[in-house]
Formats: sequence, C-alpha cells, structure tokens
Amino acid sequence: MNVWGQDRITWLHKANPVVKLGILLLLFTMTVLTHNLDFIMYQAAVFTVCLVLLCGLKLWKIGLFSLPFLIAFVSSASTMMLFGKGETIWWEWGLFKVSEESFYRGLHLGFKGIAFAAEGLLFVTTTSSVALFYGLMQKLKLAPKFAYSFMASIRLLPMVWEEFLIRRQALQVRGMRPVKGIRGLAERANMFAVPLLAQSIRRAHRVAAAMEAKQFDGDQGKGRTFFYESRYSRYDLVIMLLLAAAAGAAYLFSIWAPGFGIGDVRFN
Repeated sequence: MNVWGQDRITWLHKANPVVKLGILLLLFTMTVLTHNLDFIMYQAAVFTVCLVLLCGLKLWKIGLFSLPFLIAFVSSASTMMLFGKGETIWWEWGLFKVSEESFYRGLHLGFKGIAFAAEGLLFVTTTSSVALFYGLMQKLKLAPKFAYSFMASIRLLPMVWEEFLIRRQALQVRGMRPVKGIRGLAERANMFAVPLLAQSIRRAHRVAAAMEAKQFDGDQGKGRTFFYESRYSRYDLVIMLLLAAAAGAAYLFSIWAPGFGIGDVRFN
C-alpha cells in the first residue's frame, strides 16, 4: 500500500493536464501582478480551500506538503518586516527596524507565497507526469524526443537512489568509515559521487541508444501513435469555471470585506 498515494479522485484529477496547466499559469500571473494586500490575502485563503477540497489527499498529508511553504511564509514575511523600507517607524533596535510600510509588505509577501504554494500543489498533487507529457505531445505538439526524455529521466531517479543505498551498504560491510570534518566530506564525495555519476552516464547512454533505435527524433516522431490518448472532457469546463469563480470570489471579498483596507503596498 502506497502511503503517499491519492486518497480520493476529484474533478481536478479528471481534467486534461494541458487545460489545468494553462489555467494555473493564468492564476500564477494574476498572483504575481497582485499588489493589493486584501486581494492577495483572500487569494491565499480561497486557493488553500480549493487545495483541501480538490487535491484528493488527507489533511495530514496536505499539512506535511505545506510545511516548507509555511516556513517560507514566516521567513520571507519576517525578513521584509525587519529590514524593509518605511517612513512610519513602529519599532527599531540596531539593524532591525519595523515600519508600517514594511509590516504590510511583509504580510503581502507571505500571503503571495501561500497563494503560489496552493496553486502549485493543486497542479502537482492532481497531475501525473506521464499524463502531462502525453498531453503536451498531443495537444501542444511537443516533440516526442523531449517528452520521452523527461519521462525517462524521472523514471531513472529512483534507480539512482537505490544505487546510493546499495553502495552505502556495501561500504558499511567492508568497514569503510570516513573521518569527520571537511576531509570526511571529501572522502564521501569520492566514495559516492564518482561511481553514481559513472553509472548514470552509462544508463543515460543506453536510454539514448534505445530511443534512437525506436526513432524518437523530431521528424520521425510527428506521425507516431500514442499508448495513452489525451482528450478534453466536460471536467475541463467545470474546472475552468470553478477556478475562475474562486479568483472572482477572492476579488469580491477584498472589496466587500477588506481586512486591511490599505490598497497597493508597493513603496513609492
């Protein structure tokens, strides 16, 4: 049983990956261009709710995946608050200075990070890499040699990790114990980096030879058929309307119930 697998299938899983990618790129652009503190706060809240409802994972998994982004929220917001520019000083001690402007810009930066994280996790947790690259080849005419190269490289990563574990166990059986300190780090690099790199080069060469034998080049690959067909469905329209409604709701909430009411946070 895969602990990290999906717990349930939602509409977002059934939507076409290319459509999802286009919608989320538009949402990313909207988030980047948002400078209103209330709007970005509601974006973070609304897309977090969408993540909980649509990603198909249990709450503890969502919390675990979101932990790095919460740390990024705290670090980026606090750094901006303590070192940002501002004229209305609230507190100052040595190099640290918290002003009204830097405080609100810190909150804005933190909320923007959470909105990015929620949008990105919405896509990553509901889209398989195979479905994405098959969709890119069939709908956006991505050359098969690039798509299959990416898919092959993703499949090779677990093999590299398995080789690392095998080599570590083999060194432990032989009684190899690197010394501590900088010299020990250099010894570990010699023990692991060079053999793993050599094996990866050999494996990549074999994959490249196999792909050439099957004519995975740009011209020959244009007319090939695909094992998985990427199709549009009614779920694409549902997801488009749902995420557009989420962005619209965030905008309307920022007008009807502004939490801060300070508008643009950029420093003039």
